[in-house]
Amino acid sequence: MTVLIEPIRREQDAKIRAIIKAVGAEFGAVGEGFGPSDPEVDAMSEHYIADTKSLYLVATLDGKIVGGCGLAPFNNSEQVCELKKLFLLPESRGLGLGKTLSEQCLSFAAAQGFNACYLDTLSSMTSAIKLYEKLGFEHLDKALDGTEHGKCDVWMLKQL
Repeated sequence: MTVLIEPIRREQDAKIRAIIKAVGAEFGAVGEGFGPSDPEVDAMSEHYIADTKSLYLVATLDGKIVGGCGLAPFNNSEQVCELKKLFLLPESRGLGLGKTLSEQCLSFAAAQGFNACYLDTLSSMTSAIKLYEKLGFEHLDKALDGTEHGKCDVWMLKQL
């Protein structure tokens, strides 16, 4: 098994968009207020390559794109970033890819000078929540002000 993790390239946009939409639908994240409906999903590379404080990593397994994870400033903050759009196809789950992608994004965040990382997700994404807890994210009582994802029901923050 060959795993490659690299920053997103423009030619990967369509495959990543399809994965984000499919996995989002699998967990009921369809429509406004959920990450898969964000405008950036249509052209992920444009949003992550242009901003030097943002990063979206793509995971390839034996030559097939199986998912990705990103990091960007939260609501234009200099101090708080957001772990974004960690979506993996079913066949690539349980291999540690989510952990690897998240850890690389968090290392990038620390190098950019962020002091905290926020995320929001759904309570139905139990495996992701367990991963985030192992990575040191702590549960919040409510979303941070300025979140785009009003339909998410789990909010977490990690000090970097």
